[in-house]
Amino acid sequence: MVVPNYYHKFKCIASECLHSCCIGWEIDIDPACVETYRKVEGELGERLQKNIAWDEKPPHFILGEAERCPFLNEENLCDLILRLGEDSLCEICSEHPRFYHVLPDRTEAGLGLCCEAAGRLILGQSEPVCLLGAEEDGDEVLRFRDALIALAQDRSLPLKERMRKILDFCEKTHQNFGDFAEVLRDLERLDPAWDSVLDFLGKPANISGFDAFMMGRSYEYEQFLVYLLYRHVACAFDLADAKTWGAFAVVGCEILYRMGAAIWTETGMFSFEDQVELARMFSSEIEYSEENLDRLFELLY
Repeated sequence: MVVPNYYHKFKCIASECLHSCCIGWEIDIDPACVETYRKVEGELGERLQKNIAWDEKPPHFILGEAERCPFLNEENLCDLILRLGEDSLCEICSEHPRFYHVLPDRTEAGLGLCCEAAGRLILGQSEPVCLLGAEEDGDEVLRFRDALIALAQDRSLPLKERMRKILDFCEKTHQNFGDFAEVLRDLERLDPAWDSVLDFLGKPANISGFDAFMMGRSYEYEQFLVYLLYRHVACAFDLADAKTWGAFAVVGCEILYRMGAAIWTETGMFSFEDQVELARMFSSEIEYSEENLDRLFELLY
């Protein structure tokens, strides 16, 4: 098992979460949990019978008003946990926001940035991230990813120079980011608020001023870049595939930087929490939609 060194520090913040994963997401139920829920008796058993689409494949909870899970109570806590314990949760609930990649000789795990608590943990790491359990690997793609991560963490160079080196290493040309907002607008949409965020890609930005403003926080972008490299490059089918995912990581980081610069230019403010929210929305809108990922991949290939 390979994990980033922050992985085991993660803890769900439950009712304190501003963007609950129990709202707005269709929650599929794994077969083992389906059988468990069928056996629950009493009032809770009746609620389960009423609020699960049993005949769908896979079965899932029927979202209620404002797309809330029917077992998310008024205090934004889970009634299934309160009544049956954490072991009663279906797999997707108990594992979120974790992700796993099962490779021939290892399983890699990480935390998805669509979760704000994970975002604070990942982007708040001031020291370079290391991978626990990783050993020198003969796999070409993993060795290539290690080289990309090393470039991303080379703090003797400015972040932009590291990103340029990664693009060169991936044999990709620099993208015209001014036009990228229009491409992103055509993608599948989860949250309409993403449109207002995309507007910042087309607005004037004082990049040099933002560079100076973020000088003491540039590690936030390094961590975002390393996160994207770690999560996506390992899934490549071959080296050509890996090079495209490497370019995707750079493009994602550049998008986040341009948005932050435009927000700071317009408002004079850009906090760590603003950064976490931008990363969360990017992850939710792009990483958690296979359709969107595929379209961006084709654009960068």
